[in-house]
Amino acid sequence: MTTEQVEEKVRETLRAVALDRVRAPGDLAETVVRRHSRRRYSQAAGTAVAVAAITVGAVFGFGGGGTAEQDRSARPAVSPEGWKPWQSSASGAAERGCLVEGSALYCSGFKYDVAKFDANTGKRLWTVKVNREGDGPDHAFAVRDGIVYAYRNHTADKEPNGDYIGGTDLMAVHADTGKVVWTAEMPQDDRTDQAAMLIDGAVLANTPTLRTMSALDPLTGEEKWRHTWDKGIVCQRTVLSGVPYLLCNQDTEEQDDTDVFRLDPATGNAEKVMTMPGRQQLVGTSGDRMVLVAAKSVGDKDLRLTTLSGSGEQASHSYRIEGEPANTDIVGDLLISVSWQGKASAYSLTTGKTLWTVPVGVKMPDKDTTTGLTAPVLSASQGVVYFAGPTGAMSGLDVRTGEQVWRGHADPGNQKPGPYFGNPPQLLLYEDVLVARNNSRIVSLLPQIRD
Repeated sequence: MTTEQVEEKVRETLRAVALDRVRAPGDLAETVVRRHSRRRYSQAAGTAVAVAAITVGAVFGFGGGGTAEQDRSARPAVSPEGWKPWQSSASGAAERGCLVEGSALYCSGFKYDVAKFDANTGKRLWTVKVNREGDGPDHAFAVRDGIVYAYRNHTADKEPNGDYIGGTDLMAVHADTGKVVWTAEMPQDDRTDQAAMLIDGAVLANTPTLRTMSALDPLTGEEKWRHTWDKGIVCQRTVLSGVPYLLCNQDTEEQDDTDVFRLDPATGNAEKVMTMPGRQQLVGTSGDRMVLVAAKSVGDKDLRLTTLSGSGEQASHSYRIEGEPANTDIVGDLLISVSWQGKASAYSLTTGKTLWTVPVGVKMPDKDTTTGLTAPVLSASQGVVYFAGPTGAMSGLDVRTGEQVWRGHADPGNQKPGPYFGNPPQLLLYEDVLVARNNSRIVSLLPQIRD
């Protein structure tokens, strides 16, 4: 059965709520790509189908070395001007996640598709109310030139039995006022990182059909150009330095080759960059490189990890999956994996070497739960990578050596769950300040790293 047939069966079962259309070989959905389903229906169906999550890390290079530096020279953490520690119980406004941009937080919850907070004080500044319900894990994904880009339900209407009809709009919101500037209807309920993304001069969105990416004017939503691929083809999408790329395969179970295309951000004209052997799965980006992984066979723990630049320059290394990963994320030049046994490993994308394997420093959740660890965040100025668990425990590891240099805790509080599926907690950086979100609870604190 092809992916298209599998997805069609899921749609029928779940009342036409479409899922991600990018496939991964074997069990890479769990072993390489971080679990990142887009709606509670998708999560109930399982992440083996909804697999198109890209985790994009901060840009932080470590050169071509790989030797751990024992001496720490990072400066003490410094708070932004006007910032003081704060915490907020933002019920209905933050459960789906947040985005930091400048001195603002843009969050989403089951009552509001976007809620703006002052990152210095935690004060709520404006909100955009949801249509019908707001229980998916999606949130505002980008801010540029005073416009916030996010998703909302296409309609507030419901079926006769009271269930949500389905449908998603991409929307643009004025960052100062919270006024919705424009919306564009999407062809399915895919709200992954590949559904819409910023490119030079436009928003690239999976609209108006499943096999089309359109460049929309960022201020008006008007279509500038569109690119459509043939039926029977599935294409993963990413952006390097403002330029969009497609990685396309036949929609079959065969381990066919992967064609890589560059789209001109001004015209949409497609140029084939290269054909790569095997079915490549897009894991994320690191600086001006996309990170791809391929397995020789289903269930193979020996993977081939490749970095590919926009010009076609590539470097490949072997990467072996040790144990059962709970999280795998790209953080700068590192692929950081955390096992269910609580071990964190840092693998250099440049050298292909594992730099360190150490205890992650927080209590691991039960692997049967729908929540989990946060995606790690990196403070480049301090040289520390931070983790947090669902109980509020936080840990900071020296990114060069893996040594634990900070421990903290953000009380998640006694929160009554809202009408949303359990989302993992989240860590964000506002300059040197950590912002920890767990359900609707947000805590802002300044970690002081020991020498």
